[in-house]
Amino acid sequence: MNKAILLGTTGVAVALAMLGFGFVTGSPQTAKADAVQIAQAAPADTKIDRAEVEGIIRDYLLKNPEVLLEAQEALEAKQKEAQRVASLAIIKNAKDQIFNSAFDGVVGNPNGKVTIVEFYDYNCGYCKRAMEDMQTLTTADSDLRFVLKEFPILGPDSQKASVVSMAFHLMMPEKYGEFHNALLGAQGRATEAAAIKVALSLGADEPTLREKMKDPSIAEALSETYDLANKLAITGTPSYVVGNEVVFGALGQKVLAEKIEAAKAAL
Repeated sequence: MNKAILLGTTGVAVALAMLGFGFVTGSPQTAKADAVQIAQAAPADTKIDRAEVEGIIRDYLLKNPEVLLEAQEALEAKQKEAQRVASLAIIKNAKDQIFNSAFDGVVGNPNGKVTIVEFYDYNCGYCKRAMEDMQTLTTADSDLRFVLKEFPILGPDSQKASVVSMAFHLMMPEKYGEFHNALLGAQGRATEAAAIKVALSLGADEPTLREKMKDPSIAEALSETYDLANKLAITGTPSYVVGNEVVFGALGQKVLAEKIEAAKAAL
């Protein structure tokens, strides 16, 4: 095989490899177009043997495995950026549901200029550890509004505990912060019984609380939260919305403080 044919065949092989992995430019359609363009650039008299092409691809990838890692990193970066752009539109169009739902508890300054929203589950160990971040941030920043959005994803106990929590919030919103800290900070699993016990310790009337737990609007609010989380690609807790950004995971007080400052700067 002469040099021109070798180069042409190699180019086609690499193009086909990239097409197969979907890494040329990020979408199957453009990947196919780019691969065809590369193939058409090969000498007209190039004859491509499938086994030979596969051998070239295999040899190239074995000698240059970092190409796959680079391509994977590029793909992940592109997907992350696409999700960020999509999230901007979702946050813009669903601001009231995200930042001002009547079913969400608010701690810190209710009239603060900057709002951070936490999606949490009472049985999430990371949420328990992140509670200290919330307390420190709201104490340090008198202009911070911290919204607590029930997102029970860790089983029936979590769902039932959230129903009690939301019912308590409807009854006694002024004591919701105390309820939240007591239940999230408690040892053991959060259940309906555990949540009711905390509510009663804070002065809730049990018959009234149990009646409020039947309010169909609670289930509707939880359904709305699940829908929002799905649109924002939130699959775990804790996750946050700060300004126009979604922050995934318990990244710590320092990272959240940086995001809050960035949101302030954007006002």
